[in-house]
Amino acid sequence: MTVLLLEDEYPAAERLQRVLRQAAPEAQVLAVLDTVAGALDWLDTNPAPDLILSDIQLADGLSLDVFEQTVVCSPVIFTTAYDAYAIRAFRANSIDYLLKPVKLTELTAALAKLRRWPAPAAPAGPTSPPAADAPAQRLERLLDALPRPERQHKSRFLVRHGEQLLPLPATQAAWFQSRHETTTLATLDGRRFIIDYTLEQLESLLDPTQFFRLNRQLIAQLPAVHRLHPHFNGKLLIDLQPAPSEEVLVSREKAGAVKAWLDRWDGEVVRW
Repeated sequence: MTVLLLEDEYPAAERLQRVLRQAAPEAQVLAVLDTVAGALDWLDTNPAPDLILSDIQLADGLSLDVFEQTVVCSPVIFTTAYDAYAIRAFRANSIDYLLKPVKLTELTAALAKLRRWPAPAAPAGPTSPPAADAPAQRLERLLDALPRPERQHKSRFLVRHGEQLLPLPATQAAWFQSRHETTTLATLDGRRFIIDYTLEQLESLLDPTQFFRLNRQLIAQLPAVHRLHPHFNGKLLIDLQPAPSEEVLVSREKAGAVKAWLDRWDGEVVRW
C-alpha cells in the first residue's frame, strides 16, 4: 500500500508515520508534503497513491483546496484538530476523518474501511465535480454558515544573530523581501535577517490586518509604509522605511486593495 502524507507539522508527521507502521507494516510512505502547492505538483507528476493521509491545515492553505483544484481518485483519510471541515472532507473521497492526536485503534479501523472501499470510477473529465448526495449538500451549507477555526497568526520569528538564535516579535518586522530564492526580514529599526520562509508561507502565517503582499517580491507591515506615489498606468510606487534594495511597485489591479488596507488603519501613513 502506497501512502502520501500531507502534514505541515513535523512532530505530527513523525507520530502519524509511527502509528501507520503499527497499523499497516506493509505501507510505503512515498512523500511527506507540507503545502498545497507541493501537493498539487506531486499529484500532477506522480502516479496516484493507494491512500492519502492529509491534515486539513497546511503551511500555505487548506488541503481541501488540493482536492478542489485537481481530480484525485485516491481515497483520503483526513487528520486534524478541527471538526468543522468534516463535510468538505468527506466530499473529497474521504473514507474517514480522525481528530488529532490520531490513535492506533482509530487508524486501524479507518484502514479496515479502506480495504472494503470500492475502486474509484474514472473521472468524467478534469472539471467534473465530486459527487455528493442531497443530505451532504444540506449539511455543507449548514457548516459553511458556522465560524471556521483559523490558524493563530505567527507572533515571532527565530533569527540568526552571529552564533545565536534570537526571538524577534513579528511586530518588529517592517517587510519581507524575496530575491534569488532567499527571503530577507527587515526590522523597523533597520536590521536585516535571512529567514527560512517563502512569501507564500508568510502570507498564510501573518496577520492580514497588519501585513500585506504588495507584489510578488515583498510583504510589508503597516508602520513601514511611509508614502504612496501615483505611477504610470494606474500603478502605485510605495516608499517604505527602511527602504528595500529595489523600488516597490504595486500593480494597477492591486492598487485599490492596498488603499483599502491602508484606509482601515489608524496610523499616520502619508498617502499622497
